Amino acid sequence: MNVGVDTGKSNLDIYIRPLDIFISVSNDEKGIKQAIKTIKKHAPQRVVVEATGWLEMPFIIACAEANLPFVIANPIHIKRFAGAIGQRAKTDKLDAKLIAHYADAIKPALTQLKPNSIRLMADLVIRRNQLLSMQTMEKNRLQILPKHLAMTIKTILTAFKNQIEKTEKKIVALIEDSPEYQAKNEVLQSMPGIRKVAAASIISNLPELGYITSKQAAALVSVAPMNRESGHYKGHRKIQGGRTQVRTVLYMAMMSAMQCNPVFKGTYQRLLIQGKPKKVAIIACVRKMVVILNSMLRDGVLWDAKTA
Repeated sequence: MNVGVDTGKSNLDIYIRPLDIFISVSNDEKGIKQAIKTIKKHAPQRVVVEATGWLEMPFIIACAEANLPFVIANPIHIKRFAGAIGQRAKTDKLDAKLIAHYADAIKPALTQLKPNSIRLMADLVIRRNQLLSMQTMEKNRLQILPKHLAMTIKTILTAFKNQIEKTEKKIVALIEDSPEYQAKNEVLQSMPGIRKVAAASIISNLPELGYITSKQAAALVSVAPMNRESGHYKGHRKIQGGRTQVRTVLYMAMMSAMQCNPVFKGTYQRLLIQGKPKKVAIIACVRKMVVILNSMLRDGVLWDAKTA
């Protein structure tokens, strides 16, 4: 028994396979309660929800509280599965049915819900990135708008700056409240280039770091180029998938690390001399950073340039 859930801003469309049961409920507290009650009757092996951003989180939290086995599925995997079975038509019901079919055929591993503090930290890191993105857009507009409109943007930029600072203080407070996070944070920030936000992003979005192999860590952050070869064809290797949230933060951290960390500065310069494009060289440095951080957390040791 597998359940596919297509999440929308206002509705949850749910398909129960193989019973061919379809229900649609509102994506609010009342609708979610109704959905959980209906799903529990059939004791499914897994309830698969396509990740949308955060629209699915109230339903996912309800599944966890009701002890329902759930999976937050990567949308790319769902899309590729649809292509594999030749499904092109798209409606809410068909999407829910497709997700249930994916659950039945692929049997994806169950998702473990993060503790409240980690989930909150991840939310704060995401919100900070959103604020930074909006701040950058306003700064770009400031350069092209007439001078008599500049004050309208400067006021907004001040508000963004204040909100970013408040968000960062909340992130730091969460870390300081947990001895486990404090220990991880100390190890992570001992590496020149890793600061409080990058450390918080790793703690909240990559909790496996320190418990997995170097290859697994690089794959999770998606800084390990994938081969594209078939017969005589040899395409350019590219990074794809993975946890883009962490990769974006670490990419920005690397821009700082290349200025203050001689290990990464040297690696970057060496790759450029070899003829690597700048972006490829930076991603290679990020991969090295992830591998080293994984080893540091595994062994519980602080940064040491001599052994890096």
